[in-house]
Amino acid sequence: MKIYLIGIGGIGVSALARCLQHSGHEVSGSDIKTTPITKSLEAQGIKINCPHNKSNIKDDFDFIIYSAAIKATNEELVQACEKNIKTYSRKEALPFILGDKKVYSVCGAHGKSTTTAILASILNSSALIGAISKDFNSNFRYVDELLAFEADESDGSFLLSNPYCALITNCEPEHMEYYNHDLKRFYHAYEQFISMAKIKVLNAEDDFISNLDVKGIKLYPSKDITNISYTLKENEPFTSFILKGLGEFEVWGFGQHIAIDASLAILASLNEMDLVSIKKNLSSYKGIKKRFDLVQKFDDFVIIDDYAHHPTEIEATIKSTNLYAKLKNIDKIIIIWQPHKYSRLKDNLEHFKKCFKGCDELIILPVWSTGEKKIDIDFEEEFKIYEPCFADSLVTKEKSISIQKNNKIIKTYSKGIILGLGAGDITYQLRI
Repeated sequence: MKIYLIGIGGIGVSALARCLQHSGHEVSGSDIKTTPITKSLEAQGIKINCPHNKSNIKDDFDFIIYSAAIKATNEELVQACEKNIKTYSRKEALPFILGDKKVYSVCGAHGKSTTTAILASILNSSALIGAISKDFNSNFRYVDELLAFEADESDGSFLLSNPYCALITNCEPEHMEYYNHDLKRFYHAYEQFISMAKIKVLNAEDDFISNLDVKGIKLYPSKDITNISYTLKENEPFTSFILKGLGEFEVWGFGQHIAIDASLAILASLNEMDLVSIKKNLSSYKGIKKRFDLVQKFDDFVIIDDYAHHPTEIEATIKSTNLYAKLKNIDKIIIIWQPHKYSRLKDNLEHFKKCFKGCDELIILPVWSTGEKKIDIDFEEEFKIYEPCFADSLVTKEKSISIQKNNKIIKTYSKGIILGLGAGDITYQLRI
């Protein structure tokens, strides 16, 4: 079949493109601009059009998939409708893509990409992830019909993932605009997701899950995970811990949240393999890009790129960075924050104002709005306790990073830990 994907450069849709191509379909697509992701897709033989243009829509396309970021007024989507070509949103396409696979579906407000990647490494399975696993350097891998899948609650699409196993890291309210800011509707979606699965692996200390009357494999992190310790191996972070009566495990990354993510993946994997194989395969996990991603590593200067864009995630990443700084004997942490989405800022402003504790300097970049309407927020007033510096962009070189305002460099850093936080284009600005 000939399948065209609008918004193909997104981290989730690009994984679907790779999966569809592997299944034998003729895949092409478009995005606003060329990015490293679109270039990698082209290298795999997928034709990419940038930017969107209605002339890209051909009569012989069997159907079109479009990302959640694509609006109904998109000229390619309008043209497809005029040509009576079938169109499906990303979530509507999931049943076709997942088919009758044995899906280990991972969901939660935080940690789902990491947990899915860890699970894929342990199971040595097929994978569809909203991030690039460093184990196999992609967001897609095909091994067999056993699939580690990163499900998404942001648009309700996890309900279309046909989970054999539902693995939930946490249920903190997020993306509430999709649920019309209705907590009852939000939590009901999670209940539906859990009920669909034969096997349920749950973080039982999550506020919502702890009050659910549901049978499953439950992790109680405060009791089940003990003896957590941290070490550096060739400047790479590792967390060791003991899980229940299963023995000691070591996983790439720093922090209690990493131990929780790994523990959930381990408990799920016990349905498929023995403990010896799990411990061996866990060593294949080397992290995922944009999650505590060590972009530059020197004795006195480190750049870390992290996707954290919710205050809970930011707090966890700062804790991990402080651990890393202590082991590296680096005494200064500079945070560069690119706020992501006005709606998220509005919903979590009070939490955002508290979550940067532990940094020595805070630099704030313009909001990455993802097309949302601007909301007036007085960042200087709201974040005054940090005495933040405001910048427009970054210039990164080997062993230095500079911040720019009005096309002029206003400060350069060549020592300390630079922690970049955000889900926008900051990930590219942090790289040479």
